[in-house]
Amino acid sequence: MKIILFGAPGSGKGTQAIVLSEHYKLKRISLGDIFREEVKKDSSLGKEVKSYMEKGLLVPDALVSKVVEENLNEENFILDGYPRNLNQAKTLDKILEKKGESVDAFIYLEVDEPTILERLTKRLVCKKCGANYHMVNMPSKKTGICDSCGSELIQRKDDTPEVIKKRWEVFLNENKSLLDYYKTKNKLIAIDARGNKDIVLERIKKLL
Repeated sequence: MKIILFGAPGSGKGTQAIVLSEHYKLKRISLGDIFREEVKKDSSLGKEVKSYMEKGLLVPDALVSKVVEENLNEENFILDGYPRNLNQAKTLDKILEKKGESVDAFIYLEVDEPTILERLTKRLVCKKCGANYHMVNMPSKKTGICDSCGSELIQRKDDTPEVIKKRWEVFLNENKSLLDYYKTKNKLIAIDARGNKDIVLERIKKLL
């Protein structure tokens, strides 16, 4: 099974990708995680990506596609955070065609702007392991401390209302042609991603 998870920042892609990858035994490929790790290592890729991420802008297609191709192999996978526009979708098809493969499902997690603002402005991330928390919906057992590794929880620089709104605008401008593309291929599965993460997961599993 080869699945793409698509949705605006804060739609729950990362959370659902982890659970679905474990449930269906899929390799999870998260562009956001890969980029943040490179930024943390201060690699040449990380330096290139950092300026885009902090401004809430998308990383250029050519750079993103190169990273994706390097991480794809013959395994079944779930892609989180790619493709984000029509050009990237067509590039992904070409990458998979070389391997004799194709996408099985494009899952669109639908949310609205108020939901995204509520989720992201109150999101906390572990400084060391990258685990995600929410001040209200999914708090850590000890305030400000990661349950997994005991490190400090911080708010990401791009989780401010101003940057979130910018990311939302970019998302809206990009998404219609992408959704139409997978709809014509009969690969589009739209999911109401508002509400509890467990409820959303059951909706996804039911339609898959």
